Amino acid sequence: MQALLDYTDRQSGESPYLTSIDRMVIMRSDQPKPPSHLIFQPSMCIVAQGAKWATFGTDSLEYRAGQALVIGVETPSTGRVVEASPGKPCLVLAFELDLAVMRSVAEELGRPPRMAGEAGRGVLVTDFQGALADCALRLVRLLDTPTAIPTLYPVVMREICYWLLAGPHGGDIARLTLANSPSQPVIRALHSLRERFRETVRIDDLAAIARLSVSAFHRQFKALTAMTPLQYQKQLRLLEARRLMITHAANVETAAYQVGYESPSQFSREYGRMFGIPPKRDAMAMQAAIAEERATATVAARRTPAPPR
Repeated sequence: MQALLDYTDRQSGESPYLTSIDRMVIMRSDQPKPPSHLIFQPSMCIVAQGAKWATFGTDSLEYRAGQALVIGVETPSTGRVVEASPGKPCLVLAFELDLAVMRSVAEELGRPPRMAGEAGRGVLVTDFQGALADCALRLVRLLDTPTAIPTLYPVVMREICYWLLAGPHGGDIARLTLANSPSQPVIRALHSLRERFRETVRIDDLAAIARLSVSAFHRQFKALTAMTPLQYQKQLRLLEARRLMITHAANVETAAYQVGYESPSQFSREYGRMFGIPPKRDAMAMQAAIAEERATATVAARRTPAPPR
């Protein structure tokens, strides 16, 4: 925890803080925060202090200090910091999981983890103590010696994969990440839906990709994501539309059509239900917040004294 505090104390700007390790960020919150919407890649979010919750479809998971959220499939989520204060900020270390490394480590295990017979939930909370906590500490310490990262980071990541597969949730981790697991046919269909989310996609076609009956596919997809395929697609569309309006200044109608909606009014209704605010107002508020954050960072940079020569 102290290593994360020290690191964030040295940073300028706002959390999340990018690091010199690719696809690893450190997040610090000095107070509880409202929900944020994002799309998770397969990753791990470790809470060193404080508490967060994340919602995936109908499932809500809380993870606290000493615990980690493990995400095994690409999926939309809503996250929120629920326990934080200036004297005891919420500190989170997050990094993507390399599934190729996970598979390589699994092949070297003398006894592979036992997997359930059907696709299960795509996210889980696990304790992050002992050897895993030591790995996380070494990752943070590596940031002080960037030249060592290319050599040592792959070693630490392999160790993390080993302890996850050898731990109490090893079967769940294996089911989500290994190529021969019962979840992989449904995950292949999920990837197809992800790539084609702007199109009108038939559930029959997705079930055919998974080589399952429609009813079995629907059941296993919902078990994996806590959403139906159509709910999953809708969230992808709305998140992409939000990105287009905020980062590319697309108007409501343009954003709606670009993500696959035929009716801007239907888009606005569904957007409001998901984000709690009409799309135009939401985009304007987010753009104003980003502009304010950039202005604050610029002022802070100007006030920082130049290093002595």
